[in-house]
Amino acid sequence: MASVERLYTLYNAIDDAKDKAGEHEAEFLEILSGFIARFFRHFPNLQEQALNCLFDLCEDEDVAIRKQAIKDLPTLCKGRTELVPKVADILAQLQQVEDQVELSTVHNSLVTLLKTDAKGALTGLFYQIQHSEDELVRERCIRFVHAKLRSLGTAVFTPQVETLILGEAKKVLQAASSEDEFSLMMGILRDLKTCQSVKGYQQLVDLVTEQVDLTRPLDPADLESVQRLISCVKQALPYFSSQVRSTVYVEYLWKEVLPVLDQIETTLSEGGSQGTPILDVLKIVAELIPHAGNLEDVPGKVLVIFFKLLEVMPLPPEGDAATEALEGGVSLEFSRVECLLFTFHQLARQQPEFLNDDPDRLKDFRIRLQYFARVSQAYQKRLREALANKTGEELKTEENKIKLIALRTTANINVLIKDLFHQPPSYKANISLSWKPTTSGGKAVTKCPNKSQKVERQIYAPPRDKYSQRAGQYSGGGNFRGRGRGRGRGFGYIPGRGSSYRGGFRGRRGGFRGY
Repeated sequence: MASVERLYTLYNAIDDAKDKAGEHEAEFLEILSGFIARFFRHFPNLQEQALNCLFDLCEDEDVAIRKQAIKDLPTLCKGRTELVPKVADILAQLQQVEDQVELSTVHNSLVTLLKTDAKGALTGLFYQIQHSEDELVRERCIRFVHAKLRSLGTAVFTPQVETLILGEAKKVLQAASSEDEFSLMMGILRDLKTCQSVKGYQQLVDLVTEQVDLTRPLDPADLESVQRLISCVKQALPYFSSQVRSTVYVEYLWKEVLPVLDQIETTLSEGGSQGTPILDVLKIVAELIPHAGNLEDVPGKVLVIFFKLLEVMPLPPEGDAATEALEGGVSLEFSRVECLLFTFHQLARQQPEFLNDDPDRLKDFRIRLQYFARVSQAYQKRLREALANKTGEELKTEENKIKLIALRTTANINVLIKDLFHQPPSYKANISLSWKPTTSGGKAVTKCPNKSQKVERQIYAPPRDKYSQRAGQYSGGGNFRGRGRGRGRGFGYIPGRGSSYRGGFRGRRGGFRGY
């Protein structure tokens, strides 16, 4: 830091330059740093005015001055940790800048504050996350906290600090204004060590449950509500297990969603939208059902899924149409069949008499299963031929990735069908759903199975005109409008947020929030 003598030297250099004073920018920046930062602690009665002066410099038209002022802000907090929340609040707002170098300077200063007083810095950041009208500021604050949670580790993010984050994050989630914001906050919670246990997983599921509001009936004509449900439940999926049950979600889906799938699809078609949300719902059901525990009215649930399955597993055509089907002239809903067949297989093992005690039902079902298996095997053959002799790099193209998922989908379907063709039907087969990543030693694996290899058991999407370019992926979820920030649960974009201009600071000029 500059001494008093050095400051006078700098002053004289600029003063002596007269009309050419503007050429001494470096000296001017050193003066700014020296005067405010060096003597700040000696004048406690004037600290608010000094802060405002430095905050003004953070908005100066000259980027070099702004950057220097931003660098100096953390210096003011050395030995004065009570100032950290205020300074972090201002730095958080400065994340609206477009220049990446300047943004990096802001982040570096925030890191310094985290190391000085993590609780104070997070208090300022979370204040902006909860109250800023600028969507970009909120998003960057969340991303910053998430990134530093991983990079700075337990040295900064102690158990006490994690407790603060957990409490503040819960407040943010209750008023999340978009799907992205909700997902980002869940990402922060997922990385907290306090949440990486059975008890922590249950906490995360409970947070999602509050957002979903399972006491509220679903309106099939309100696609935003459907998308919100899908988005929220996806956030909970990784945490269900034999110890964290998905029972309440399964009960809700059977009561409120599955009975109105046709109405949702009608609403989609009338609005000119594709039916991706329907497939998303079926995927969610398939992932939830293995962890459902004790369910109410299992026979009724089996019946619902069975009839849904019959809708996408037709009886075989006759004559030339049957031959055409095997040659690829028929479009079948492979993705939906995988989801529904897996769900039926999981539920029917609790109710084996559903097929065993009704010979006519079993006969009709097996005719459909046999036909679907033949078409599926023919389709598998074409997929193998298309993927044969492909290099590792070629298999990474989007088109070939979809074909690989298709191969896993059809393989899964055939495994389940084979199980159901036992006498009596068996429910012992286990598969890995096709849209879930295949891993080996923690790394994703991409294979092209051939006839001599056992196929990795998993699932896909349909061929020909029903061939989904989004196979294996959940849909992004559209726009979430509705009950905005601070007005209850649910996502809702707030008009006017995210503007690119420098909007100034809220609460400046002595009107700081009381931290």
